[in-house]
This record gives sequence, structure tokens and C-alpha cells, in this order.
Amino acid sequence: MFTIATDHLSAVINPLGAELTHLRDPAGRELMTDADPAFWTGHAPILFPIVGALNGGTYRLGDQQYALPQHGLARKLPFELVAQDAASVTLRLTDSDATRPAYPFAFALDVTHAITGATLTTTVAVTNCGEGDMPASIGFHPAFAWPLPYGQARADHRIVFERDEPARLSRIMAGGLIGPADRDAPIEARTLALHDDLFAVDALVWETIESQSVRYGAAKGPQLRIDFPGTPMLGIWSKPGAAFVCVEPWHGIADPQGFTGEIWDKPGMMRLAPGETRAVAMAVTLEAQPLSTTVIPA
Repeated sequence: MFTIATDHLSAVINPLGAELTHLRDPAGRELMTDADPAFWTGHAPILFPIVGALNGGTYRLGDQQYALPQHGLARKLPFELVAQDAASVTLRLTDSDATRPAYPFAFALDVTHAITGATLTTTVAVTNCGEGDMPASIGFHPAFAWPLPYGQARADHRIVFERDEPARLSRIMAGGLIGPADRDAPIEARTLALHDDLFAVDALVWETIESQSVRYGAAKGPQLRIDFPGTPMLGIWSKPGAAFVCVEPWHGIADPQGFTGEIWDKPGMMRLAPGETRAVAMAVTLEAQPLSTTVIPA
């Protein structure tokens, strides 16, 4: 495990998956999931080279088919240390005999966790190290404590969006595939009130998200601001009764129900030229001021 810290925030990173496992305030109070195995043992896996599930568990590339598990392979593989100081760590995964049977591309995946003041920024950068074009998606899956450890009731927690969100929610179908966008999002005044019934079926999924930032917390006390520029899709997920809520910015999404196209046509898929690097980032800031439905400046 790698520990990084400032006077305002500390984090613990697992080299398995380069996964953030703990995020704590200056008093040592935990801001992440309790990872109760009765619900979900994940903390904040990095999703690569796909986000979500594949139709039939396979993707097509030319005349070949390859199998990949939901959310890809990076979260289950060990990363190597590239650099570390008191407030940051960079870990790297490269292609190997463990990756090529499922993802036949030469790549380098760098994950940097860096704390500046009270903000933890996670940057995921993928480089195409091969001689041909490479498909890739990147997603974040952090699970924050619900409730946050500041004495407010679980039922008082909510998520406030930066902007209006007119898009309808997409249904999650059998096998985790994406169905029609036919549900109105239960947002009022840019605020999503959190309760277990929201997650009775599965995640709330926006295939198009207008906001690049949300605030999470109760009406009183500290809150988390979550910034995700450059990720055009968003999932919010929990399980009824669980002590976490996931805010998941994605550059990519599960296959649509019935999808039979090549991986290049998968929604949200990036196409990297040889030598090209693409990066996406998510930042989590511990803010002391009370949560408000006031519009967050863009």
C-alpha cells in the first residue's frame, strides 16, 4: 500500500489495480466505503479498457472475438511504481501475457493520485505503444461513505449537480447492458435526494451528462465536491442498505442491448493512434461549507 498526504487530506492506494482504498480527513475520519462484503468489496477501481459489460461477454475486432469481463482487466492486475513523493504516487500497468489474450494491444496505463491541499486528483493516462490504432475506454468507480462521518443522517444526503440535467436515465438490462433512455431523472432544483429505492434495480445512468462537477453530502456539515471534466457519461450506484454511494464518471459505457458492432463502434470508445496518449481526470475536494442547492459556477 502507498500512503500520500497533506495537512488537509490523506489517501491510501493499493498497487493492485492502482485503486484508491482510503480517503481520510485531517482527523482520520474515513470518506470512502466500508467495503462490507455483504454489499460490495470494491473501493474505487479504475475501469480499462472498457467500461461496463459486453454483449455476450465478448467484443469483435475484425474477424476475431475477444472476451473481457465487466469493466475490463486493469482493476484485477498489479501495477508497478513509477514515482512517489509525500503527496503523490504514479503507478503503471503495461501489456503482458496476462493482458494480450483479451486485449491484443501494446499499451501503458499510468494512474497518478496526487493531493494538493484538500483535493485528491486521480489522472488516468493511456498510451498506445503499438503500431496500429488502439481502442480504449476509461472510467472511475469511487464509492464514498454514505453517510459521511459528520453526524448527519443517511437520509439527509444528496447530490447537487453543477448544471441542469435534461437527459433521461438509461435502463440497465439483463447482463448489465444498456437499454432505452426512457426514465426521467428524479432531480429537483439540480438536487438528487439519495434513498435506497433509487437503487432497487441498478445504477442511475446518464449517457449524456451536462455537468462536469457535483457536490455530495448532507444539508449541514462538510461535503465532497467531485469534478470530472472530459468524461461525458455518469453513473450513480449503490445497493439498498449499503454504506456507500458511487459517483462514476465514464468515458465509455456498457454495450447497448443487442449490440453486435465492432469495438470501434462501442459508445464512448476512444481511438488512439500509434504513440498517442489520452488522459482523463477526476478530483475530489473536501469542502467545509454546508451543502446548498445554489448553482455551482461552471
